[in-house]
Amino acid sequence: MATAPSRAEIIIGALPFIRDFSGKTVVVKYGGNAMVDRELTTAVIQDLILMRLVGMQPVVVHGGGPQIDQAMKTSGMQPRFAQGLRITDADTMRIVERVLVGEINQEIVAWIQRLGGAAIGLSGKDGGLIQARKAAPVKAPDGQLVDLGLVGDVARVDPRPIRTLQEAGYIPVVAPTAGDETGATYNINADLVAGEVAAALVAEKLVLLTDTDGILDRQGRLLSTLTRQDVERLMADGTINRGMLPKVQACLTALKAGVRKTHIINGTRQHALIEELLTPEGVGTEIVA
Repeated sequence: MATAPSRAEIIIGALPFIRDFSGKTVVVKYGGNAMVDRELTTAVIQDLILMRLVGMQPVVVHGGGPQIDQAMKTSGMQPRFAQGLRITDADTMRIVERVLVGEINQEIVAWIQRLGGAAIGLSGKDGGLIQARKAAPVKAPDGQLVDLGLVGDVARVDPRPIRTLQEAGYIPVVAPTAGDETGATYNINADLVAGEVAAALVAEKLVLLTDTDGILDRQGRLLSTLTRQDVERLMADGTINRGMLPKVQACLTALKAGVRKTHIINGTRQHALIEELLTPEGVGTEIVA
């Protein structure tokens, strides 16, 4: 009867993956329940620090939707959405920027520092990292076009600020806000920012932490490996929909730019990041070119 592997055997088993990924950039999109649960947050931060210590170059892009919703409600404002995107007027944008850049970004940096790592926080404005453009209107259920306000798309990513921090030994932590050519500030979907950042860095991997096990078929079964063609078919027939759409679009953007593999995994599973990167089985869904 086979026996369970010892701790030493588990560590030795990770060596090929550590060797393959040493010096390589891995972009991690961090959000959902993995961000608001203290134990899960600790596990994710430990994974990021371990990645850096064994020679990988993690880059974190974070969201913060639940925290923004709570801050808006505390201020007497009601969050409004169209096709899953936050309608963002000037008052909402001030709250978005305060929560994402002034609070969440700095909390992640402080947590990494507290657990023994080194990190520096950025928004898209810092060093001209991200240039935004206004997002196009979207269709409401009644067919009317809805102007999303200060919601943006990524027009351009300049990877130099991130590379500078990586070379200095820091984990870059990126908040998904950015300015356009006129200086207006935009709120950008964090999944899309992660995909564009991974593309600009030509990262080895893009990993999106979610609240589900990955991409599921219509029977609720996990699809462990998909190609671009598989994903396009599942989007066309409606199997991939709603909140999974921007995550999949981020993966496709990264793959098109030369990122080798992209992963959508369950961030509510402790140390899922390390399981995906440093074990042969992995977890979640991988999308390959």
